[in-house]
Amino acid sequence: MVLEDLFARLNEAGYKNWLKAGYCLLKVKDGLCGFADSEMRYFHNTVIQNNFVLQRRQRCRSSCRPRGNQFESACPLCNEWKREILRHHTKPSGVINWGNCRPWLWPGQHWELAKAFMPRGLADLSRADECDAAALLNLLHFCDHFSFINQSLITEVIRCRNELMHSCEMQVSNEWMARFQKSLEQLLLTLRHVPEVAAAGQQIQEHQHLCGWGFDSHLYLLPGVCMFFPCFRGFLQMLSVDLSLHIPGVDSVDGANMDGVLIESISQCETDLLRESLRDLLNNSELEGNHITLVKLQNVHRFLSSHKDLEEQFRTELQSLRVLEAQQLQGVKPDNAERGL
Repeated sequence: MVLEDLFARLNEAGYKNWLKAGYCLLKVKDGLCGFADSEMRYFHNTVIQNNFVLQRRQRCRSSCRPRGNQFESACPLCNEWKREILRHHTKPSGVINWGNCRPWLWPGQHWELAKAFMPRGLADLSRADECDAAALLNLLHFCDHFSFINQSLITEVIRCRNELMHSCEMQVSNEWMARFQKSLEQLLLTLRHVPEVAAAGQQIQEHQHLCGWGFDSHLYLLPGVCMFFPCFRGFLQMLSVDLSLHIPGVDSVDGANMDGVLIESISQCETDLLRESLRDLLNNSELEGNHITLVKLQNVHRFLSSHKDLEEQFRTELQSLRVLEAQQLQGVKPDNAERGL
């Protein structure tokens, strides 16, 4: 029954597009992890070497703690780190998610510094491989160490990612896919020097070859992408593959027969994407207008509840959605502590 539910979803064009685009973002995340980690390690050392106060390698003795996006009461050492972060932030007058950070760790842990340039909700993460694509892309956008990358390309991929994850019905059109494909192509070409990104692209290509998924012969590729890194074709072809699967007892549809391991891989990808989408919604619900948030909550709730396998798998998240729906209807501000996430 679980597989039948999955197969049915994969035969819906809009959802199939959503899943394919999300899979590419998961692989982009894998490709960016090592690159972002090594670059931030270098950036962390450079900040220390160029700052006389930080060169002393002193550590915070006050356990300074930010509150959300506020960080006012800090010791002199943490204030110096704060100044450096603001100096290297591309939008220093905007919202800085200080709550992501444990400032007393800034002197010794480069990734604790990186989190100051990321979206909120990452306080418990301590490594690059624990971050999603949104976190890594925001780091590349808001830290001026990465100014050598065309920022408009990063901004466009971030926008596409947010549209994908904030689609409460988990559906995107073919037109949207074409725009996303072009944006991703351009960013990949810019990152052609990053071996990890190339390796992730190769994984996609090998995975789809094993699945036997067909490609659209009219797939558009920007000139130069495959010239520099043929394995980037894996990212881009994933956007046009056919994920349609055969539902037992139903007439066969276009697509390949896949073994259990590959089906499990698709199922795991779906789980990861849905969990990321739910985390985004629950973390950001109080930032949006009550009416819009309520509509989103109800649509996502309806989607999960209409699929028995997802309803069972995301039981905890569904309960959090119900709590938020009730709070919105009563005009009560959501409380993170009640979400259970």
